[in-house]
Amino acid sequence: MRVYIGSDHAGFALKARLIAELPGLGHEPIDCGPPDYRDGDDYPPYCLLVGTKVVADPGSFGVVIGGSGNGEAIAANKVKGVRCALAWSDDTATLGREHNNANVVALGARMYDESTAVHFAELFLSTPFSEAERHVRRIDLLTGYEETGVLPPRRGDAG
Repeated sequence: MRVYIGSDHAGFALKARLIAELPGLGHEPIDCGPPDYRDGDDYPPYCLLVGTKVVADPGSFGVVIGGSGNGEAIAANKVKGVRCALAWSDDTATLGREHNNANVVALGARMYDESTAVHFAELFLSTPFSEAERHVRRIDLLTGYEETGVLPPRRGDAG
């Protein structure tokens, strides 16, 4: 599957490592930049590009990388149709897919070593969405809000 990858300066080395390793795991990495290391590169242009590419290419996934992954997740989640999960453990990498049907994962290059980051990406990309009714329902509530801006009803709200 195609995997769009973008980073800032802090994630540049990890981006290169993932681009080198993902083909061996059966994936086609697409580099969304930056094209070269530049200290202080901003993450939003690259994360937003990853998000737009993923949404335009159904069945593809994205990886956004920065120092912590937090800003990158926030940026990717600004793209309508993106569900970006921040991975910092095996559980968060798999549950982002299994429960949230995330299509982008954010990794923090300063939070763990590169081998661990590659492992989190591999877990994320290999985990299927569970399709459990409760998870589908919750994603539908989020998608409805994203489409309309209308808050979903809360438990106990009057009809």
